[in-house]
Amino acid sequence: MQVLSRVPSGSPALVLNADYRPLSYYPLSLWPWQETIKAVFLGRVDVVSTYDKKIHSPSFEMLLPSVVSLKQYVAQDRPPAFTRFNLFLRDSFACQYCGSAEDLTFDHVTPRSRGGRTTWENIVTACARCNLGKGGRTPREADMHPRRHPRRPSMYELQEHGRKFPPGHLHESWLDYLYWDIELEA
Repeated sequence: MQVLSRVPSGSPALVLNADYRPLSYYPLSLWPWQETIKAVFLGRVDVVSTYDKKIHSPSFEMLLPSVVSLKQYVAQDRPPAFTRFNLFLRDSFACQYCGSAEDLTFDHVTPRSRGGRTTWENIVTACARCNLGKGGRTPREADMHPRRHPRRPSMYELQEHGRKFPPGHLHESWLDYLYWDIELEA
């Protein structure tokens, strides 16, 4: 991972909840600079840190925000939506049969042809090879058992899993608000 001292491409701002924790780690809660400026003018956020880059209009200028915090706290305890991305995140982007991170799909543990439903409790991340190998069989019939029993994750669990996947680059002004083990590059 690279820590940038210059303004990242697109000048995004890290968005923090009112308690100064990121709204999301993966994907990292970033807003484009235009959306950030709009939120500042609408009074929805407080500017916590800025870049050394200014934006101008004929009658106004301001430093671009690099970190903002919401003025109203957004509760993070709602159940997560069942999406392909959240499923992969729950399973740490790894096949639950062989551990591969290549060519990921999702697999019905109890096949749909056997009455299996598309729910958190019956779907696991699988690479295409394992998914094809298991086919329409149960784990017992295929002798392929998921590494972890599938279940509905909490938002907290998804956030914790997301912290395992820091982005390729971070701006130095964001580091005080992110909790990854980061090695600084010279």
